[in-house]
Formats: sequence, structure tokens, C-alpha cells
Amino acid sequence: MTLQVLADSVSSIGTRGDGVLSGAAADVLAYLPSPPQGVWQIGPFPLRAYALCIIIGIIVAIWWGERRWRERGGQQGAVLDVAMFAVPFGLIGGRLYHVATDWQKYFGADGNPMDALKIYQGGLGIWGAVFLGGIGAWIGCRVYKIPLPALGDAIAPPILLAQAIGRLGNYFNQELYGRETEVPWGLEIYQRFDDQGRLDMMNGVSTGVVEKVVHPTFLYELVWNVAVVLLLVYIDKRFRIGHGRLFALYVAGYSFGRFFVELMRDDEATLIAGIRVNSFTSALVFLAAIAYFVFATKGRETAAQLQPGAEKRPWPWQIGALRRAGAASAVAAEKDRVDSVGADSTADEAEKAGADEDTKPDTGAKSGQGAKLDKGAKSGNAESGKDAAAGEDAKSGTGAKSGKGAESGKDGKSGKDAESGKGAKSGKDAKSGEDAESGDDTESTTEKPGGTKSSKDADASDADESGDDTASGKDAESAEGAESSEAAGDGKDAESNEAAGVKKGS
Repeated sequence: MTLQVLADSVSSIGTRGDGVLSGAAADVLAYLPSPPQGVWQIGPFPLRAYALCIIIGIIVAIWWGERRWRERGGQQGAVLDVAMFAVPFGLIGGRLYHVATDWQKYFGADGNPMDALKIYQGGLGIWGAVFLGGIGAWIGCRVYKIPLPALGDAIAPPILLAQAIGRLGNYFNQELYGRETEVPWGLEIYQRFDDQGRLDMMNGVSTGVVEKVVHPTFLYELVWNVAVVLLLVYIDKRFRIGHGRLFALYVAGYSFGRFFVELMRDDEATLIAGIRVNSFTSALVFLAAIAYFVFATKGRETAAQLQPGAEKRPWPWQIGALRRAGAASAVAAEKDRVDSVGADSTADEAEKAGADEDTKPDTGAKSGQGAKLDKGAKSGNAESGKDAAAGEDAKSGTGAKSGKGAESGKDGKSGKDAESGKGAKSGKDAKSGEDAESGDDTESTTEKPGGTKSSKDADASDADESGDDTASGKDAESAEGAESSEAAGDGKDAESNEAAGVKKGS
């Protein structure tokens, strides 16, 4: 069923003589109800919903604006500091615009000039609030030495969200509604009366009598504002808007929606050529905002430029100086971006190199060819390409006993204690290692038949002992002073007593 058919069916049901829809019509259309009142008395103090909505909107704007400013690299507390200038200026500017465009309500034949000061009764023109609030923000930014365009970009979405919250105050005041309508989402406007029974639409309480059903234009604007807020946040993250251009988009987006909302209203307003003054204002402000967005500096300020006193900002009328400052800012932002990309690339390469290093085989293990020669090193600790410590406590091959009782690998003594074959003292019985001594100190041993243990019993895979080159493969560490007997066995590969035994005794 179309809305027109639905409206025709309602008309056929009929209304009461006072213009109020009958009960049958009310059953067909579920209109939106207005609040029964917008003011609550708490002792001698009135609690006004309109004022509460304005205050909540300001708090939300400052809180969210502060977060966005810090995310851009700004100093904490800057938004609140500037708000101390901007908020009072904005409230005064909004009230002045409203009084100026609806002057007959206050200075007309039936008007009361003192009512112009009663801001709690509603009546704030957004254009005056933005204009004079912007001047207050500019003063605050001059005092705290921070760039106004960058601050405007940070607070643009929060300001528009605050406006959406403020529109709820119009709902409680039953104001800023449109022409009468029969659409299902039409808003019911109630008659309100004070304690003496006098009609008081602002401060009274509803009796439940519906005066008319109208377009909820405040709700249309609220929904539009929220949609623009989401769009601004997306654009800001996607394209990194800066230099006041996001604020310009906020102004243009709001003006575009407000132009059409104004066309739906029919409450009292100043007209120019039969068109509401706010419609003209919306169109002109929209064009100015688009022009600024197109011609302003592209890119976004760096975090360093947002710090207090980071750079001297030209005056608004110094167009050339503003352009030069914007160009320098764009160059600095591009340099920071390139440096950031370079740092990320360097970090990635370092991480990749570390990963490659971890995957390489362990080349630090000693191989047969890489073993260092150490005069006093113990053969048992020499690492071969395969494995090997010689015996349990085997020391350097030069210290193994070559004679009868020499046990290969187990208890071989190093350098100083090396004894020669059957106990014969060699004239120059050089001892293995660094401390070779003369034959006078060489101890002789008594040969027992069959008592000599072959060094074959030693673990050949661990380390070859005795001789000049008692090395395992290419690895074993060299011993400098192989035991000398008149007939030492093979000097290179003395692996057994047959090759290492002494041919003649002393």
C-alpha cells in the first residue's frame, strides 16, 4: 500500500470538528508522540531538557575532539583549552543570529526585548554559533600557539554530532517542526498549559490534546547529521584530510542537508523573495566551503607541526603567506611519509636477514679442518666433525703412557708425566706438551711379559693418542713433543703399542 492510498483511507475515516484525527484514524497511523513536557521543577530550579541536550552535546564534542586531536599528534588538553574560548563565543553567536533573523518576536509589536536574553527557551542559530565560535577558537589557538585549521579538522565530526544531540532539545520544546502531514512518521504536537490553566507551549504540561501532526524536521536533520558524521570519519581515515579541509567538508555537508530541511518548515521566519533566510544562508555557506576544500593545501599536518609554537601561523588575510606555509607543510609531511616507509623497509629487511640466519646450518661447530691447534688443549675436548672425546678423561695424546701399563684413553697423563716404554730412559726423553723434561727425570718402568696393553683398546673413534700427529682424521689437536724412544713406532700414526713401543731398554 502506498503512502498516498494510506493517506486517502485516513481522510475517508474522517476527523473531529476541531481538526484532530478521530480514534479510528489514530489506530491506522502510529504517529510519533511529543514529550508531555520539556521542563521539570526541582525545588525553585527548573531543569530544562533543551539545556541538558546542549550541555551533553558540548561534553561529547570536547571528549571526542580531544581524542581525535591526540591521535593526530596534538598535545593533550589543547581542545579543552580552546573550548574555553569557543563555547561562550558560539553560544552568544548562535543567540545573536536567532534574534537577528527573528527580531519581530522580541522587538515587534507584541514582543518583549528581555526575552532575547532567555537562551534557555531555545533559539540558537547554528550559523551564528559556527561563525562566532570559530572566532573564539581562533583566539584560543593564537593564545596557545596551535594551528586553527588542524584543530578544526579534529573537532569537525564531534561538533556535528553535538548538533545532532542538540536537536533532541528541539523535540522536547516542540519546535523546529515542518508543515502538517499525514505520513506515518508524522509528529504529534500537543497543547501545553501551566498551573493556572493558561496556554504555555514552552514551560507547560500537555493535556494529551493533539493540536496537529507535522513533519519532524528536527529528526530529519538529526539523522542527516549522524550520516555526515560517519562519512567524515571515513573520509578522514581513508584520505588523511588536513589543513582545514575536513572542517570545510563538515560545513558543506551540513549546509546541503539544512537547505532541504528548511524547505519543509513553515514556522515564522524572515523571508527574502519568498524564501526563508536560512535557505539563502545554507546555499552561500555551502559554496564557500566547497571553494575552500578545492583550493586549500592538500595533505595533513605532521605531529611536529601541531605542537604549541611549532610554527608561526599567518593571519587569515595573508593569502600568500598561508599558501607558502601550506606548501612547506606538505613537503614536510611527504618527507615524514618517505622516512616512515624507509624505516619500515629497513626493519623488514633486518627481520628477513635474521630469519635467513636462523635457517643456516651451524657453521660454528668445529670441523676436522677448522680445529685450532692448542698446545695444552685436552684431546678429549677436541671436537671432530663427527663426535669425539677420547675415552672418559683422556688428555692430550702426548700424555698417554706408552709403556706396559699405559692405558689408552682412560688415565693418560699429559705432558709432564709421560713415561717411555719398558722403563728405559731415553737420552732425550722428551715429554709431550709444553713441559718436556730431560731423561734424568724420566721414570722407568719394569716390563712385565705380556703386560703391555695395546692402545687398540682405546676408543679409536674418539681420538688417536701418542706420536707427533696423534690426531683423529684432520681434527685432532697436534701434540708438540711426542715421546721419543730410540725406536718409536710410526711418528705419524702411532695408534698401538706395536708402533709406539720402545725397541730397546735402558
